[in-house]
Amino acid sequence: MIWDVSPDIFSIGPITIRWYGLLFASSFIVGFYIMQKIFALESKKENDLNDLVWYMILGTVIGARLGHCFFYNPEYYLSNPIKILMVWEGGLASHGAAIGILIAVYLYSKKKKDQTYLWVLDRVVITVALAGFFIRMGNLFNSEIIGKPSDLPWAVAFVNADVPDPMVPRHPAQFYEALAYLMIFVLLIMIYRKRKQDLNDGFIFGLFLFLVFTFRFFVEFIKEDQSAFEAGMILNMGQILSIPLILGGIVLIIYSFRKQKQTGN
Repeated sequence: MIWDVSPDIFSIGPITIRWYGLLFASSFIVGFYIMQKIFALESKKENDLNDLVWYMILGTVIGARLGHCFFYNPEYYLSNPIKILMVWEGGLASHGAAIGILIAVYLYSKKKKDQTYLWVLDRVVITVALAGFFIRMGNLFNSEIIGKPSDLPWAVAFVNADVPDPMVPRHPAQFYEALAYLMIFVLLIMIYRKRKQDLNDGFIFGLFLFLVFTFRFFVEFIKEDQSAFEAGMILNMGQILSIPLILGGIVLIIYSFRKQKQTGN
């Protein structure tokens, strides 16, 4: 298969609309709609949701940008700190976004007495899983975060990829991740709808961490390294950063089950 899709949708003068930007924005729009339904179902104030959305936007963008700068190329960005602000040049890291979201939700929950930290995270991560789908599809349109060479029937030659040999068929790693995150989203929202009254706070969040970052850990084996310093490493940076999140997910799942057993629910 040949992938020769332009990352640009159209241009009006100096303004160019790109697939990545459209899909990134769509993740917040669709996420807001889903959270509206959740907040209405659980009798939470719409103004609270508006506040949460801003916390999420800032936490995601700032965390993802700083994660990219300091996890994957710290020497360059520390030497050129003004470049950190140039988000339009590209460079967002999902692990940084995860940290940013955790901090943002903590700050939000501190101001809401009826919404605990884990209660908010259990609901937010449903939309985050879907956002992962949108963002990886954006990476596909950008021909970035590509897989290693492959001879599988569905291998793809990314014509516009920034690699020495763009016509070599590769694993469509972005699509693998997009499909996995979409499936995780469906699973989480089904669990929420059917079991939200029976589950203790932290279970959905823990399951999200375990599923998303376990998949991320294994898919990294068939992806090209994101930075030159990863060459020759047994585990790349994405895998190293995934391990504590996987362990955190396991701890939260166990915590939720033990609490459920103690309360007899």
